[in-house]
Amino acid sequence: MTNSEQTSVLITGANKGLGLEAARRLGEQGWTIFLGSRDECRGQAAADKLADGGANVVMVPLDVTSDESVTAAVRIVREHTDRLDVLINNAGAPGKAIAPADATVDEIHSVYDTNVYGPIRVTQAFLPLLRAADHPRVVMVSSAAGSFAVVTDPEQPVSKMHELAYSSSKAALNMITVRYAKALPEIKFNIATPGEVVNRKFAATDMNHHTGQLTVTEGTDSIVRLATIGADGPSGIFVDRLGPVAW
Repeated sequence: MTNSEQTSVLITGANKGLGLEAARRLGEQGWTIFLGSRDECRGQAAADKLADGGANVVMVPLDVTSDESVTAAVRIVREHTDRLDVLINNAGAPGKAIAPADATVDEIHSVYDTNVYGPIRVTQAFLPLLRAADHPRVVMVSSAAGSFAVVTDPEQPVSKMHELAYSSSKAALNMITVRYAKALPEIKFNIATPGEVVNRKFAATDMNHHTGQLTVTEGTDSIVRLATIGADGPSGIFVDRLGPVAW
């Protein structure tokens, strides 16, 4: 069993990029890291790397698009702890940036399966463990592309990114998070985007072929801040590393 005094966090899609960096940073704070990864080999390699750095980490095979995988992940986490302090829904799919006129339902569905249904599936499955914690938090990793204010601002690069799947999935995730926050006040539900909206910057990750201007560490600032929010902190907010993001 994991030490019941340690703060525990499950991070989906944590074998690389923002998820792995968030795991590293929280592991350095002495947290128990449940490292969720769809690819078991890559997940174990990432977990081993964190463990070599001194982190207390458990690799959890986790495909957020699969009910069976999520159910198995709950069993694994329960083998180590009777509560979960923080859930970071980080796993995401970029889609293929297909123009609206050419986008099909199949394309939309495949992105929603990871970016929308995935966080719902994982959150619902882990609610009992979250409710068992003294101060549970859920962090949804979204995007400035999910903000109506950003997408309708002609000065923002994303306003010229003509696609349907990714941006609409993140807008849906934002609303889902607010709904959770309103309905479950005993849990802090908040949204992080890994960028600087006002400066029109985003973090360099595999998803954007490392074209972002911010480091992966800078990209996780908002995620880590919301993961470590105090019991008297807000719920239902949308922030980047510099502060609130307009809806």
